[in-house]
Amino acid sequence: MEFTTGGRLEVRITPSDVGERVSVRSLTGAGERRGRFTDTLGILTSWKGGVLGITRRDGKHVEIEEASMVAGKVVPRTPARRRGIPAADVAEVVAVAARGWPPAESRRLGGWTLRAAGGFTTRANSVLPSGDPGLPLDDALAEATAWYAERGLPVRIQVAAEEHALLERELRERGWTAERHALVRVGALAPLADREPDARVLLHREPDERWVSLYRRADDGGLTPAAREVLAGGPSVWFATVPDEREPSGTPAAIGRCVVDGRWAGFAGVEVASAHRRQGLARAVMAELARAALAEGASAAYLQVERDNAPARALYDTLGFADHHAYHYLRTPRD
Repeated sequence: MEFTTGGRLEVRITPSDVGERVSVRSLTGAGERRGRFTDTLGILTSWKGGVLGITRRDGKHVEIEEASMVAGKVVPRTPARRRGIPAADVAEVVAVAARGWPPAESRRLGGWTLRAAGGFTTRANSVLPSGDPGLPLDDALAEATAWYAERGLPVRIQVAAEEHALLERELRERGWTAERHALVRVGALAPLADREPDARVLLHREPDERWVSLYRRADDGGLTPAAREVLAGGPSVWFATVPDEREPSGTPAAIGRCVVDGRWAGFAGVEVASAHRRQGLARAVMAELARAALAEGASAAYLQVERDNAPARALYDTLGFADHHAYHYLRTPRD
């Protein structure tokens, strides 16, 4: 890591850079015979009492003693290009993902969007802070809390690791707690469809009862109107179903959902019945959905996966997806 054209290491950040993306090299193992360097890249969220707080893209918060710094600089927020991985900043992907999972009702509060869908998924029942709320933070939180209370819902705020690092610091200082950690992963779309068409996969525009019967988020009675509105919402939505050959009219062998929005195709709800796992059905479903998205002009893919879902992450690794950013929810302090 070079910090100057002459190769010298310099500390070129100050407390006035709080809120900026920085790269810091610090000394570790100071008590050892030879000290070691470690590099930290992320949003500088605090600089108090001789300690720097930096939030990385993966959501982890790192504290660095000011005295241990040997170099530091402000760096661009524009992501570096990686071969085969779509280049996009966090704000773009967050906005696309929000449009692909729209709430049943919403309210604008300055740059915040209050979203609700009768409790169906946290994403559709949380605040998306895409800018300044136009009010002092405590007043904005009071407005949001009242709006969700009217709907019998707790107030949660969705925060992306680097994008909302300063807001997260403010909320944590007020006692808010983190929950439901997830990763957004991105990849090229064309390779997903690079296989022979699979006639077993049926595509449709609405989540019919057969599709719903395998969807793990559906209630015993099926989908609520709000849940159906979320699933069928988005710019251009496709659903995929693989019927069970043994019971064509019953619960299917596999399902999936894809929403196309400009250059992006977002995948969700890819599920395989337990009796049909390890047969390549998840890949087949994603391939046919990708083929439909390519026909509409999309070229990049994204999906969201729980951080501790190792099997799903392993599958998406083999399909060429890479971590883009981490996000989680902050929940109002509980009594």
